[in-house]
Amino acid sequence: MIRLNINGQDREIDVDPDTPLLWVLRDELGMTGTKYGCGIAACGACTVHLDGMAVRSCQTMASDAEGMSIVTIEGVDGKAAKAVQDAWRELEVPQCGYCQSGQILAATALLAETPKPSDEDIDMAMSGNVCRCATYTRIRAAIHRAAETMEG
Repeated sequence: MIRLNINGQDREIDVDPDTPLLWVLRDELGMTGTKYGCGIAACGACTVHLDGMAVRSCQTMASDAEGMSIVTIEGVDGKAAKAVQDAWRELEVPQCGYCQSGQILAATALLAETPKPSDEDIDMAMSGNVCRCATYTRIRAAIHRAAETMEG
């Protein structure tokens, strides 16, 4: 039995400790906002927050997340999350939307750590979050917009 805190709720899940967190979220708990993209932590579609840090859930074992706070796209909240989500809508960032939960969680973690990121900060934080539709320019603009919103 694995004990996880997901979106502020304690859960006991009967899975092998070496089960990737991605599959616990999707298959065991029905939380399908976290997406499977590549399975090797190279695309970012499966990004979640683990104690506030953006991590790839496809390569994070369930046992490694015990005792930590896990936040998914379904549970992300707070000033940075609201600013990011509002900017995403305002600037019409998504096209197909598949990568967007990972993009939003990565951007939220960035702004929580670096409230006024430079382009270089954004590039570093968002590196490895692949957008098949190539909306990178809009993603960067939305992160800057979210930072402005948080500042004012």
